[in-house]
Amino acid sequence: MAATADGKKLVRSPSGLRMVPVNGAFNSPFSLDEPQWVPDKECPRCMQCEAKFDFLTRKHHCRRCGKCFCDKCCSKKVPLPRMYFIDPVRHCAECALISQKEYEFFDKQIKVLINGATFLVTLGSLEKGETMDCRLSNNHRYLYLDGENHVEIEVPRIIRVQVLTEGFTPGGGNTHATGMLVQYKTLGSQEPKQLKLSASDDLSSNKKVSVGWLAAMHKAAKLLYESRDQ
Repeated sequence: MAATADGKKLVRSPSGLRMVPVNGAFNSPFSLDEPQWVPDKECPRCMQCEAKFDFLTRKHHCRRCGKCFCDKCCSKKVPLPRMYFIDPVRHCAECALISQKEYEFFDKQIKVLINGATFLVTLGSLEKGETMDCRLSNNHRYLYLDGENHVEIEVPRIIRVQVLTEGFTPGGGNTHATGMLVQYKTLGSQEPKQLKLSASDDLSSNKKVSVGWLAAMHKAAKLLYESRDQ
């Protein structure tokens, strides 16, 4: 085990090498714990195709679900950043599809969130909004909103995200995002707070950047909910 200067350490698990935060309290809110592997003695056959394991047909565990498969059913190696793996790791076919989509989020959309965008922000029941730059912190744990005032929201305390849209045609086509409602809790309070982000045409920022940020934040919220439910 080797510690690095940026607050992370290299650890080896049965599944592979992982680069994890030194302090577990600073894990990304989107992270997932490694699953418990199904014990070898409990899986005499592949849990997908039911091929019987023997000297030639070896057992392999999916690093995402922990189930036991033959090589044919667990041959894909896909990046799994939600578990901090350094290299692509073995997945079953079903989990590979999920992890591949998530990797696209970590590879592209996380950068969009960290780079930030400009919105008209309305706090609580206030009628007047304030132009603020909104971005995700590098460790994914905070949303920073900066204008005349500074607001920090702990991402793990976000309880609901709703994308606001306008435009409608039969079947739901031609709608586009115009903003977002974010409900969250603060330390020491059980009553949720709310803010509204509006992507205004009057702002000097690029509207396309703001809409892309909203889409990335919506995806981030889905991963956040899943992390809590694991």
